[in-house]
Formats: sequence, structure tokens, C-alpha cells
Amino acid sequence: MLDKYLFIFFVSMVPLVELRGAMIFSQGFQLPLLTSYVVCIIGNMIPVPFIFFFARKILMWGADKPVIGKFFTFCLEKGEKGGEKLKAKAGRGLFVALLLFVGIPLPGTGAWTGTLAASILDMDFKSSVIAVMLGVLLAGIIMGTLSAGVFSFIY
Repeated sequence: MLDKYLFIFFVSMVPLVELRGAMIFSQGFQLPLLTSYVVCIIGNMIPVPFIFFFARKILMWGADKPVIGKFFTFCLEKGEKGGEKLKAKAGRGLFVALLLFVGIPLPGTGAWTGTLAASILDMDFKSSVIAVMLGVLLAGIIMGTLSAGVFSFIY
């Protein structure tokens, strides 16, 4: 059982998959929903400070490198686009916009992209982390409910 919890913990750290995919795996493994929810939230939030402080610098450094340049440029452009969309739609409500951006489980709108966008927009660290955390909590509730419902029909 510990190996399944470790699996969902590490899956929740992976960009693009994050908590959304990990919650589906947890229900596929028939793990308890609440415990899985907590494990996935912790796993999804661990990379957030590192992304906020270092991702932008690393991406800018690697954007002109031969092998990784295209991918790093793509990540920067994705973060900038996400940040500009948030800024345009939110205005002064950037905190709520970031929360909803991270919390609504659509492709490319997780904690990684939201934190990168917050970093690019020069939001302060504390409000960024709180907004991302609340968004992750919301996404976890949505995905837990959906995946538990889907797997209840199977089992």
C-alpha cells in the first residue's frame, strides 16, 4: 500500500499531470479518498516554491541552448501567455484569478503553470502560494469527486 501512496505522491509532482492525474490513479488503486487527497496536495505543493524562485531564471538561461532551447522557450511563452491572460481578465482580482486558474482542472492550468505565471507577473510570494494552494485544494475536490464517481461505477 505504501508503494501506491508513493506513486501518487510523485505523480502529483509531475508537470501537466499533477494532482489531477494522481487523484485518478489513487481511485484506480482503490485508496481512501481523503488520505489520497492529502498525499496528492502535499506532492503537488512541494515544487511550488522552487518554481516560483528558480523556474523563470532557469528557463531564461536555457532558452538559447541547442538541445533544450525550444522546450524552455515554449515553457516561458506558456507562462507569459497564462500570466497575461490572468492579468487581462483579473485586473485587481489577480489573486482570485490565479486561484481559479489553478483550481479548474483543465490541461495546462495546474500549480506549475500558475506558479510560473505568478512569478512572471512578479506577484508576491505569499499571495501566490496561498492562491495556488487554494487552487490545488479546489482541483483536488473536483478531481476526487469526479474520479471517485467514475470508479464507483466500475467497482
